[in-house]
Amino acid sequence: MHQSEYPSILLENAVEEFAKLPGIGRKTAMRLALHVLKQRNEDVNLFGNTFIKLKNEVKFCKICNNISDKEVCNICSDSSRNHSTLCVVENIKDVMAIENTGQYKGYYHVLGGIISPMDGIGPSDLNIQNLEHRITENKIIDEIIFALPTTMEGDTTNYYIHKKLKDYRLKFSVLARGVAIGDDLEYTDELTLGRSIINRIEFS
Repeated sequence: MHQSEYPSILLENAVEEFAKLPGIGRKTAMRLALHVLKQRNEDVNLFGNTFIKLKNEVKFCKICNNISDKEVCNICSDSSRNHSTLCVVENIKDVMAIENTGQYKGYYHVLGGIISPMDGIGPSDLNIQNLEHRITENKIIDEIIFALPTTMEGDTTNYYIHKKLKDYRLKFSVLARGVAIGDDLEYTDELTLGRSIINRIEFS
């Protein structure tokens, strides 16, 4: 029978769980587990309960699919924003990145991914049907801004949505290519991303 390298199965289990997190190797996982072990019981309980509450109680906005504490997120419930523009993004991190620029005052639509046949992700796996529903229900929207990754998958998703919505007489635009090919929005500096939104170009 294999002898565990850990002095405690409880420690080993903790390391295994930390190592499941993205970007966390086993050495870092060990440091984190040992750090937790040194903390006061009440601090560890707070730490654990924070993630339990996050998983059990967080909501997704019924309008745009952004993360929210309520049925409708703070952005969708803000009537002072520009009702005519809708920015289509891949995920919640992209909403946060664009909001941090302070250059966009319209609304968002979070797809929850992009079309990627290699990963088994098709249009039906994304929040596209609800996007079309928003367009048909909200006659004020006149511009769709594509803010998806500048990759083959991102471009494929852009073209699919454009084809699906082209009969609605909307203006379609895409971020200016200040965002480098293949870059994720979350890793683009705020100034560059802000300029890419302001200088967006017509999608064709």
